[in-house]
Amino acid sequence: MNSRQRRGVLLMTVSLVCALAAFGGVLAVIRNVESKVGDETTAYELKEDVPAYEPLDEGHVKKVTMPERWLPETAVTDLGQLRRRIALNPLKKGSLLQTDMMAKRPELRSGEQEIAIMIDAETGVAGKINPGNRVNIYATFEGERRSGSGGSAGSGTPDRSQVIVSRARVIDVGKLTPLRDRDDDDARRDRQREREGVPITFALGTKDAQRVAYAESFAENVRLALVAPGDDAEVPDDERTYTLPGDKQ
Repeated sequence: MNSRQRRGVLLMTVSLVCALAAFGGVLAVIRNVESKVGDETTAYELKEDVPAYEPLDEGHVKKVTMPERWLPETAVTDLGQLRRRIALNPLKKGSLLQTDMMAKRPELRSGEQEIAIMIDAETGVAGKINPGNRVNIYATFEGERRSGSGGSAGSGTPDRSQVIVSRARVIDVGKLTPLRDRDDDDARRDRQREREGVPITFALGTKDAQRVAYAESFAENVRLALVAPGDDAEVPDDERTYTLPGDKQ
């Protein structure tokens, strides 16, 4: 082997050693990154905005993969954790879903039953009443009119407003829904005006559920009044019914 051949072999050997060294360096970097990142795990990210108090389900989230060591302890890793949960606050698209963003949907207690009625959004209920709130349910009824002899005005019962349920517990608030209400004016009998209603679900005993069902069917209007948090006082019996002739202010 002449000197030129020896130099060629030496250069090849040096190149091989450099290549092995570079490969070893790359492996070292990969191992270092893996040691810092660790195993990956599944989490869930919101794929759309979710309003406060809306029930959460699989349709609101998408699966993402991220390093386990970077995952918060409160991160949702199982879709079963969404069961009967509602959003505590407005949630933004792209946020990692965590358990402290959710609350348990109010449950029925022994002796209670769910009953839902549609409440006109014009009464101010939209966006102000949420699951877990307590409300007083008011209904207004038209009085009976009796004509006297000869067609003159006679006696009857006055219009009245009545608290039909005191401190009813709200367990669900639905989405705004268009309502169609036929106008009673003879001149506009075939015209309809559009309104928006909100389905509200209450947890009530049998008697109170009957009162609510009756009011929804026969009352002129049903309205809700939000009770202040911590106020456990029931509406007194002598204050549950109001009539204008009976106002003693």
